[in-house]
Amino acid sequence: MTTPAIPLKEFDQEMASTRKLLERVPTDKGTWKPHAKSFALGHLAQLVSWMPGWISSSLREPYIDLGKSAGYSFESTDTLLDEFDRNVREAREALGSVTGDALDEPWSLKHGDNVLFTSPRGEVVRMHLNHLIHHRGQLTVYLRLVDVPLPPIYGPTADEKW
Repeated sequence: MTTPAIPLKEFDQEMASTRKLLERVPTDKGTWKPHAKSFALGHLAQLVSWMPGWISSSLREPYIDLGKSAGYSFESTDTLLDEFDRNVREAREALGSVTGDALDEPWSLKHGDNVLFTSPRGEVVRMHLNHLIHHRGQLTVYLRLVDVPLPPIYGPTADEKW
């Protein structure tokens, strides 16, 4: 058996923690921002729900074109969870089936005809997971600021003990 870009056990743990956090996003606070220059809470949650889809796209397609991406919208928490679950299923399947030499193939991030960068597919997939974890961390801060109890991610929180 060939090793996937992200070990499936690690992927499953990170996605389970992420889902627990997304479940707590209050739909009615979607437009809230901690600062005028910050992303809206609803847009940050939407980004987090999309990011597992980047993993499957990067494993199955030679590039992502940001020029063709849909803009942000404000969606209900249930809608974000449905999208997150679908993206996680597709990413997990892609992680299990795209392994070995395929992970060394070049993958690019583009904006129209402009290639922003090209890296080996396996490295990009790991970068996507790290990027998701970064934004999940931001989401914990946003939720704390709107007084939503935080679930454990890597250990207990002030709101939930082991």
